[in-house]
Amino acid sequence: MVGQDNVVQTLKNAIKNNRLAHAYIFAGPRGVGKTSTARILAKSLNCQAGDNLNPCNKCPSCLEIAEGRSLDVIEIDGASNRGIDDIRVLRENVKFAPAGGKFKIYIIDEVHQITPEGFNALLKTLEEPPPYVKFIFATTHPQKIPSTIISRCQFLEFRRISNLNIIKQLREIARAEKIEAQDDVLLALAKASDGSMRDAESILDELVSFTKADIKLSDVYSVLGVVEQEYLFEMTQKIIKKDAASAIQFLDQLLDRGKEPNQLLINLIEHYRNLMIAKVSASNQEKLLDLPLEVCQQITGQSRQISLEDILAGFNSFVRVQETARYMDNIRIPFEVALVKLCHSPQLKSSPLPVPAMRQAVKEPQISPAPQLKSSLQPQPARQAIPAKSVSSGASGEIHRNDHSKIPPSTDRLSKETAIDFERVQQLWPEFLERVNKIKVSAAHYLEGAYPLKVSGAVLSIGFSHNLNFNKESLERKENLSVLESVWKALLNQEVKINFSLVKEVRHPAKAPSEEIDPAVQSAIAAFNGRVVRKS
Repeated sequence: MVGQDNVVQTLKNAIKNNRLAHAYIFAGPRGVGKTSTARILAKSLNCQAGDNLNPCNKCPSCLEIAEGRSLDVIEIDGASNRGIDDIRVLRENVKFAPAGGKFKIYIIDEVHQITPEGFNALLKTLEEPPPYVKFIFATTHPQKIPSTIISRCQFLEFRRISNLNIIKQLREIARAEKIEAQDDVLLALAKASDGSMRDAESILDELVSFTKADIKLSDVYSVLGVVEQEYLFEMTQKIIKKDAASAIQFLDQLLDRGKEPNQLLINLIEHYRNLMIAKVSASNQEKLLDLPLEVCQQITGQSRQISLEDILAGFNSFVRVQETARYMDNIRIPFEVALVKLCHSPQLKSSPLPVPAMRQAVKEPQISPAPQLKSSLQPQPARQAIPAKSVSSGASGEIHRNDHSKIPPSTDRLSKETAIDFERVQQLWPEFLERVNKIKVSAAHYLEGAYPLKVSGAVLSIGFSHNLNFNKESLERKENLSVLESVWKALLNQEVKINFSLVKEVRHPAKAPSEEIDPAVQSAIAAFNGRVVRKS
C-alpha cells in the first residue's frame, strides 16, 4: 500500500491483537487503494500459511483471491446490486459457512449507491452477523451512507496520495518494467493523476503504448495536453518584469502550439499558489509544495522577485478569468486582459467579489435615497438653503457637507426632546385606529375598548378596562407594539413610546369618524358581538 500508513497500521494492530471488527467502511478519493486494501485484508484473514500479517500469495486461498475466483471472498458492485431484492439474496447467503477459508468476506464497492430500502434490509445482519462473516464497504461518498450503517461499522479514511509518493512508486514500476523515464516525466504524471495512484499507473501504461520504452517529457505533454513547468516560470517572469506586450505574445505562441487555454489557466493558478507558499513559508516547503527538491528551489528563487501582494493579485486575477469564462465563449479575451492588468498595475488590489457580485455592485451603487431625505426634512420650518459649493459628491455616490453650521438639526433628535401634545393625540385617535386597521387587523381588534390615558414627555399611556387584560398583553408583544409606535410616529412626526395600563374607570373609546350606522347593521353587531372593519 502506498501513502496509507494510518490504515495499514490500524489493520495490522487489529489482526495482531485479534480485535477485528465485523464490518469496515473504507472511505476516500478514487484510485487510492480502497478495494486493493480490502483484497489484501481478505488474503490475510484466509491465508493458509498461518501468518496473517504477511499473506504468502502462494497458497490456494491467496491465489484464488488474487484471481477473483474465491468462493469465500465475494465482491459486489453496489451500483449494480443496490435494490432490496439483491440485499435479501446477500442476507440469505450469509447463513452458509465458508467453503475453505476461516472467514466469508463480502466486499461491496461503491456502497453508497445502495437504496435506503436495501440498507434497511441489511441493518440486522450487519449488526449481528455470524462469527465467520466480515463485511468491507468501499465508498467515495461516505456522507451518502446512512448513519445507522456507519454506526455499525469501523470507519477508516483513505487519504489522497502525495505527488512524491506517486513519483516514488512510478519509479519502482518503471525500473521493474525496464522503462526509461526521467523524474520530470514522473512529476508530470503525478500532477496529472491528482493524487490517484490508479490514474497515474493508467497514464504510464498509455504512454508506454505510445512511446514503447523511452518516455520523453514532450510525449507526456503531447498525450495529456498539460503545460510545461518551464512555460509557467517564463510567463510569470514576464509579469514580474511588467512586460505586457511580451506576455501577450507568449500567450499567443502557446495557443498556436496547441496548448489549451483552460489548462494553462489552471496551471498558472497552481503556480501562483506555489509562489505564495514559498513566500510565506521558509521551512518544510518540499512537503507543502509536494514537488521534487529542485522544482521547489526554482519556485523559491522566483518568489524572491515578486511581492506577496502581487502574488495574491495574480492569483485572484486568474481566478476571475475562470469566473468570466463561464459567461463568455472565448476565454482568450479575459485572459489577455488579466495579463495586461497585472503588467500595468504596480499595486493591483483585486476585489474579493466574484464576477456576478461585481456586476450587481456596478448596476446598483450605494447612494442615499432622496425620498427618505425629503420625508425627514418636510415637517421642519423653512431654513436657509445650503450653498451648492458646500456639497460635494464623492466617488462612491455619498454626499459630503463641509458647512455643518447650516445643516438643519436631526428631526429624530428634536422629536426625542419634544413632549407629546395630549390634545393632538385625542384628535388623531380615530385616524390612528383606521391606520392600524389597514396595517394589521388583529392589532386593531385588540384596541377596541382602549383610549389615550395620558402622556409623559414622549411616552403615551393607553388605558384599558380591568377586564381587557388579554387585549393589553396581546398589544405588548413586540410585533404589535412596533406597529402602533410606527403609526404614531407617522402621525405626530416624532418618536413615540407606548405603554399600557389597566384602569378601573371606563371611558367610552373614541371611534373613527363615519356616517351614521344603519339600525339593521347595529342590530347585527350587537347580536354577533361584531365590529365594523370597512365601509364601502
